[in-house]
Amino acid sequence: MSTLTPEKPAPQKTGSPPGRDQRVATRSFLARRLSVLRPSTRRLGVLGVAAVLLVPFAAALWGSGAWPADLTVDVKGPLDDAYDWVLDNRDTSPVFLYFLLHLSNWAEDSVAWVTDFLLNLGWFAVTAAAVLTAWRVGGPGRRGLRTAGTALGTFVVCGLLGMWEATMETLALMAVAVLVSALVGGLLGLGAGLSDRFERILRPVLDTMQIMPAFAYLLPLVLVFDIGVPSALIATVVYAAPPMARLTSLGLRGADPAVMEASASLGATPVQRLLTARLPLARKEILLGLNQTIMMALSMVTIASVIGAGGLGEEVFRALSTVDVGQALAAGIPIVLLAVWLDRTTAAAGDRLGEGGAGTGAAWLHGWRAWALVAGAFAALLAVGKAATPSEWSDDWTVGIARPVNDAVGWFTRNLAEGVPVLGGTRTWADGFTTGVLNPLRDTLTATPWWLLVLLAAALALLAGGWGAMCTAGLSMAAVGAIGVWDHSLDTLSQAIAAVVLTLLAGFVIGVAAARVPLLERLLRPVLDTMQTLPQFIYLIPVVALFNVGRAAAVAAAVLYALPAVVRITVQGLRSVDAAALEAARSMGAGTWQQIRQVQLPLARPALMLALNQGVVLVLAMVIVGGFVGSGALGYDVVYGLQKSELGVGLTAGVAIVLLGLVLDRTTQRRTDDRSLTH
Repeated sequence: MSTLTPEKPAPQKTGSPPGRDQRVATRSFLARRLSVLRPSTRRLGVLGVAAVLLVPFAAALWGSGAWPADLTVDVKGPLDDAYDWVLDNRDTSPVFLYFLLHLSNWAEDSVAWVTDFLLNLGWFAVTAAAVLTAWRVGGPGRRGLRTAGTALGTFVVCGLLGMWEATMETLALMAVAVLVSALVGGLLGLGAGLSDRFERILRPVLDTMQIMPAFAYLLPLVLVFDIGVPSALIATVVYAAPPMARLTSLGLRGADPAVMEASASLGATPVQRLLTARLPLARKEILLGLNQTIMMALSMVTIASVIGAGGLGEEVFRALSTVDVGQALAAGIPIVLLAVWLDRTTAAAGDRLGEGGAGTGAAWLHGWRAWALVAGAFAALLAVGKAATPSEWSDDWTVGIARPVNDAVGWFTRNLAEGVPVLGGTRTWADGFTTGVLNPLRDTLTATPWWLLVLLAAALALLAGGWGAMCTAGLSMAAVGAIGVWDHSLDTLSQAIAAVVLTLLAGFVIGVAAARVPLLERLLRPVLDTMQTLPQFIYLIPVVALFNVGRAAAVAAAVLYALPAVVRITVQGLRSVDAAALEAARSMGAGTWQQIRQVQLPLARPALMLALNQGVVLVLAMVIVGGFVGSGALGYDVVYGLQKSELGVGLTAGVAIVLLGLVLDRTTQRRTDDRSLTH
């Protein structure tokens, strides 16, 4: 029989050897890093073995310079032949006579009818309708008054600047495009929200539509519908429908399971559950989708002026083509105001919907009574306006700003753009950036062996997204060369890389500062709101005034366009970091920089990667628009193809833009299941 003797208690540690805790923490950190790196290392190892076997063969067969001519496929010739066939058969082919012609006529007639309706209604009635609707949507109280004031200021300024008719043309095209986009996107979102299979099929289609720069939509539509309103309308629908589809699907899939189960337990049919439960629960997401659709439609309507959409976009485009900054600004201000008005109105509707429609004030200021009040007030104002005011905005009420603005730009050019002591001036900076950054970067890319660039794109995509992303990026990069635009694509890529680096540097610095300083974040919010509502064309106006035309101006416009999204995502990611982790860091004596570098940035890595991805996609889209201000390369090819009806050149450049977009997207979009995101 054995006796149990108590174990001798282990002596308690009264202190650790100097540095021991730090060594243990370092080993633990390295172990975690290695566990993350092993899958990536294995993937790169497989790719490296394949490269060792295939690259010498490819280099011996096709050389190590630019993309070999033997691997190039002529796509411009067949596209030009297709364009010629369309021109020859437009009046005889059944496809055109019995389908496309009717679609084109409907688009033309719809926009023309809405334009005539708005112009015949008169400026007073249109302004009154916008103000009353904005007040009703904003609700009683200060919010409704602010929304109504925004509407009033928007239409008054449009008239004062002499842009009333152009504004009505833009609004007409917007109204028809938003209606069709909301209908198409809503139906697609409904199918995706109710069917997993349809959602899986639709997702890559929407991804491709959102990756494509706006100009890529214009080229094939011009081939089918020719230059004019129908091409602009359909391009706008294609561009603006995806947000409605995505957010409708998101809202339907996010319906409260308890509510759906309760509805089913009461014996409701699937249709009844959809109408009485799913759709009401998804109203806020659907309204947000409508808001995004409206903003994207306005942006696309402006760009579509290149193919004859008319309106404010055509005024901006005509002024930019002659470097008339004053006239471009006179047309650009109404576009900005329209964007702000539409954004504020739909945002106010979404806020009130989130509040359940409740508000302060008498009962007659809510519900159908408020709409009846709006209708009665509009009828009264319409009668007064018809009797007391002309339908057209009088030229005597306009204010010309083009000449003063051009005089100011001329003074700036003479005194600040060049020759400033020490600083040099903005155009001097632009020239230095072109010769010191853009030219060396472009020359480096064009001098790099073609197979190395394809391999590099595949390797980066493999690390970011796995084998599927690697195949997409590698094949897309190779396809850029195969269609015969290798050098122009690398020129565009060099501009995109430079713009992305500048955007990320500025965006991360501003985002970190705004996340740490609430006052700065509040001051930046209205600026970022305004910048995100601006259509792409508007960014070209200030950069032309500051930097003149050229690649540096295109890069500057791309940075301005992409910066708001990067700042917002960075701020959101840093603010979502667990407060307990920050408090623990502070309790251990970590300073501000240590908290940012060792806690916030690592924990916010998923958001930072999303900011990188969005910055890349937005920069590429804007670099292409920079073709209007001298960016050259693919942007110039697209503009040239549209203006000269050389659709072989334009369509080929459009395809190359899409392929570059896929490469950049796949190399910067990390998989959600990436283990590195959890460490």
